Amino acid sequence: MPSRPAGPSLVPLAAGADAALVLLFVLIGRASHGEGLWGVLLTWWPFLAGLAVGWLVSRAWRHPLRLVWTGVIVWLVTVVVGMFLRVASGQGVQLSFVIVTVIVLGVFLLGWRAIALLVQRRRSARIG
Repeated sequence: MPSRPAGPSLVPLAAGADAALVLLFVLIGRASHGEGLWGVLLTWWPFLAGLAVGWLVSRAWRHPLRLVWTGVIVWLVTVVVGMFLRVASGQGVQLSFVIVTVIVLGVFLLGWRAIALLVQRRRSARIG
């Protein structure tokens, strides 16, 4: 867990990685339904909004690589807000979709942070 705040160049990269992985989740899901760009955007926006709320709640810009608490909060808030917005906008929310969303977004949003932390630790070990 990094003890120093993130540098300014890391924050946009981390936010971009999160947004790209949420989009990848949507693209994988939409590919099985054969829908075009509109279907992707319709599915992506609630989770993208949830991701933004997760970043605000966790103040992810301070320590974007932390698994606990940043990564966990970003992940769970993204799922909860995304599902709420899907319901509020009349999109379907089935239990199987919720389960898949929790698992896949957990692997994506926590996984890249875990990999980044391992790389960071290896670099620190080589330098120190």
